[in-house]
Amino acid sequence: MHSGLVNPIDFSRQGRQAGHLAIPYSIDRSPYYQIRIPILRLKNGEGPSLLLMAGNHGDEYEGELQLGRLMRLLDVADIRGAVTILPMANLPAVMAAKRCSPFDGGNLNRAFPGDPTGSPTARLAHFLEQELFPRHDVVLDLHSGGTSMAHLPCTLIERQADTVRFERSVSLMRAMGAAHAFIADNGPTAPTSMGAAARAGTVGLSGEFGGGGTVTPETMAFTAAAIDRLLVTLGIVERPVLSRMPLTEPGPLQLLSLSRHSQGIYANNRGWFEPAVALGATVAAGELAGWYHDLERLEQPEEELRFAESGIVISHRLHCDSQAGDCLIQVAEPIAS
Repeated sequence: MHSGLVNPIDFSRQGRQAGHLAIPYSIDRSPYYQIRIPILRLKNGEGPSLLLMAGNHGDEYEGELQLGRLMRLLDVADIRGAVTILPMANLPAVMAAKRCSPFDGGNLNRAFPGDPTGSPTARLAHFLEQELFPRHDVVLDLHSGGTSMAHLPCTLIERQADTVRFERSVSLMRAMGAAHAFIADNGPTAPTSMGAAARAGTVGLSGEFGGGGTVTPETMAFTAAAIDRLLVTLGIVERPVLSRMPLTEPGPLQLLSLSRHSQGIYANNRGWFEPAVALGATVAAGELAGWYHDLERLEQPEEELRFAESGIVISHRLHCDSQAGDCLIQVAEPIAS
């Protein structure tokens, strides 16, 4: 079925192909408008195939910037196999500096498996899961905490029933060199890119590579090293492409699990959040997580917030001003490696 998405890439062709995925979408200003998403395909002989993707959420910049740089630096003569690069998957969200698309409100990472006749976000999700992901051995979807969250830098995979693929995912995740790794338990019908990768029969890798709607030298170096390590481990390149410093051997990896609502603290009303602990801190159930202030009732003392579970702090809200339903802070459970 035609998805309403035009793909210029011939995946069987050798060499370098650069173009745009085009999604027709009529708008007031331009009835024949196209959402044009940059894509690069490099193929040199037979070998492993890797899809590198960022901009699933528009306000998560480490992956977008590093994949844009990789598009400029990576030469087809220097690879073995195939690399496809999609640096701004949810292009409208990227250009609007938003998590979701301003055209249809679509959160791409909640839109899988998509709909070939639906909104632009749904059509893109359908193309990714049905056409693009199955053509690759490995998919790496780069994320961060976005504008509103600070996140412990970590890599991520989805737990799945296919033991061989899960073990391969863990092995590649270790090779990427993060100190912490997050195992999600969203199930086989998950509407995320990692759920889509599992359904497509490929190894899905992801991660949180920064946060705050900004980038730092540390988060950019972490992202570059993770991409380079994956390329080298797969045998696609012989040496790092993005890293400005030599790669070191990966250190110990702490696996984490986040599977219960009680691992987070959520706002019940409008207030102003003050965290009491830093990312990466090890905390115990009952320990102070932060304070919740009410600037509209200054006579009221701030509310003490305490963790319901023990674990490692993996994220907290950056915006002090919060509304009912906002996640304020989360802890993940360390699990055996």
